[in-house]
Amino acid sequence: MKTPALFVGHGSPMNAIEENGFTRSLLEVRADLPSKPRAILTVSAHWETKGVCVQASKAPKTIHDFGGFPQALFDVQYPAPGAPELARKIEELLRDEGARATEDWGLDHGAWSVLRHLYPDADVPVLQLSLDLLRSPREHLRVAEKLKPLREEGVLILGTGNIVHNLRTIQWRGGSAAYDWAVRFDEAVKTALLKRDPLEIVKLMEEGSEDYRSSVPSVEHFLPLLYVSAVSDENEQPSFPFEGIEMGSISMRSVLYGN
Repeated sequence: MKTPALFVGHGSPMNAIEENGFTRSLLEVRADLPSKPRAILTVSAHWETKGVCVQASKAPKTIHDFGGFPQALFDVQYPAPGAPELARKIEELLRDEGARATEDWGLDHGAWSVLRHLYPDADVPVLQLSLDLLRSPREHLRVAEKLKPLREEGVLILGTGNIVHNLRTIQWRGGSAAYDWAVRFDEAVKTALLKRDPLEIVKLMEEGSEDYRSSVPSVEHFLPLLYVSAVSDENEQPSFPFEGIEMGSISMRSVLYGN
């Protein structure tokens, strides 16, 4: 049985320590997952490199890569063990892509803010794969597809970012209505996902509509969705454990395959 693949729209770092509809949806996902994975490979919006890197330390540090938040958030630690042997295996899987293992990174908030809800005991080995700044969407897809065998080996592939992520247009006042372009693009992505072909996601990026440009002013929060979609099978129907747009321009949509 294949281990599920999951994309989570992680939103604000404060979700790591708050209880709300989104975080409760993660608890429901945890309850529905068939079994504890052997390891978790995360692809986060918050680790960008020149070239593909895989985090290989035995004890990845908790990275607080943000500012201006309460001390309680900086106090959070997620002391999950690393998976150096798996990192070397991924390095080999991606040898033709020039991947290299490194201990220079840890777990950034895109990873641990989600993982502490999914696996609060931090008892599953975790490692991260970086987003290569130098690659086109189709090149990212090629990298991602090579990770598909990991699902047969008990590895949960977790992408974290946001389908719509425009910080310049955020409405900080609670209860603000979502922008029309954000709603349209979020629904366009849902429609593309339901076609069960990762190229449909790439085409949205390549077409570059006005809704796309407004929703994805930079690609780092969008690309993790492509990685999760790429490791799915054409017979796997995605489900959406959480849907909604916060502060006008942040999509919190989650996408789950294989459950």
